[in-house]
Amino acid sequence: MDWCHYRFRSLWKLPAPPADVYAVLERAEEYPRWWPQVRAVTPLGEGVAVARFRSLLPYDLVVTVQERRRDPTAGVLEIAMTGDLEGWARWTLAPATGGMGTRACYDQEVEVRKPVMRRLAVPARGLFRANHALMMRGGRRGLTALLNAV
Repeated sequence: MDWCHYRFRSLWKLPAPPADVYAVLERAEEYPRWWPQVRAVTPLGEGVAVARFRSLLPYDLVVTVQERRRDPTAGVLEIAMTGDLEGWARWTLAPATGGMGTRACYDQEVEVRKPVMRRLAVPARGLFRANHALMMRGGRRGLTALLNAV
């Protein structure tokens, strides 16, 4: 087992149609306005940005993101990441069961590159996973509040 390799999946039920959710998610530079753990997204050019995020643990993660797929018809947004995390992340949106709202699936597969996280890979793995879960909970709450306010 590679202790520095992570796969995550989060499923969110959101109170808006997929097209409305997609319109928010495709504007990554605005994530810090509604997702507390996303501290900054700085565009570098077409489809490229630097993102900095921090959850409960006392360290920032900084990654350069490159857009890999933007498909509003399929409801898919996908990025590649390099930096403190190397890998990819993808949003897949679909109508929620019963047609009310959106089922948002967030998948991520990364290799940790941040040296302190690599050194603590074995003893802190559960803590790192819990930290990620808290970050995702904050994002779901922020996005739900934003969508409800529209």
